Amino acid sequence: MADLASRIDELWEQRESLQAGDKEAGETILEAIGLLDTGQARVAEVVGDEVVVHDWLKRAILLLFRQSQMDTIELGPFEFADKIPLKGDYQAAGVRVVPGASARFGSFLDRGVVLMPSYVNIGAYVGANSMVDTWATVGSCAQIGKNVHLAGGVGIGGVLEPPQAAPVVIEDEAFIGSRCMVTEGAWVREGAMLGAGVILNPSIPVIDAETGQEVSRGVVPPWCLVINATRQKEFAGGTFGLACCLIIKRFEVGERHDKAALNAVLREHGVAT
Repeated sequence: MADLASRIDELWEQRESLQAGDKEAGETILEAIGLLDTGQARVAEVVGDEVVVHDWLKRAILLLFRQSQMDTIELGPFEFADKIPLKGDYQAAGVRVVPGASARFGSFLDRGVVLMPSYVNIGAYVGANSMVDTWATVGSCAQIGKNVHLAGGVGIGGVLEPPQAAPVVIEDEAFIGSRCMVTEGAWVREGAMLGAGVILNPSIPVIDAETGQEVSRGVVPPWCLVINATRQKEFAGGTFGLACCLIIKRFEVGERHDKAALNAVLREHGVAT
């Protein structure tokens, strides 16, 4: 794989002079994208307490867009005009795709994944037995772990440029509530749960309700329940509430989520379920 990475980097350096339809360059780029499409490589992964980005794979995606030309794609009564084909052969891959859902070539869906009418972009990784619920979107290069539920209308942001920028990472066993927006390289750690409507990005402070202390910006700790909240800040024109994420409950590591119990916790704090 190191040799392929080196070849991609060489193509990237000469990208301005590359011609669309260059056979040798196209084969190299497709080899890299094929690794993403089959899950043999990932744009990013969690190593300890860091998100490690394999930026050569993001460069391969950008090169694919430069080298590909617009084409008409027909699927039954539907027609698309795009540069990148859609994934297929879902049943053999053990993936359930409900009509209205689509995933681009170069994304990976592990066995047991369920796509309700939704969208998964190139470079994204969705782990085993995860569900992308109705009208949810998984942006380019986003990394979704196993046994994750992205509820209805969730927006997981994508990032291609700059190549070294970290994508959104949702770790195993997480739950992202309806209409949440997780963007710009935000990170939801293992087993964490976001209540409906939470907005999370690296500028949003995550605050512990028990202590009032800010624990991070854009990173939700493992095995906790987080809701949308505001914090007061003084401005020349008055006091205004700015967005924050509030940790209202912590769970034991590995504790399974009981939906009825979670709803009870949310109602206790006056949060819509």
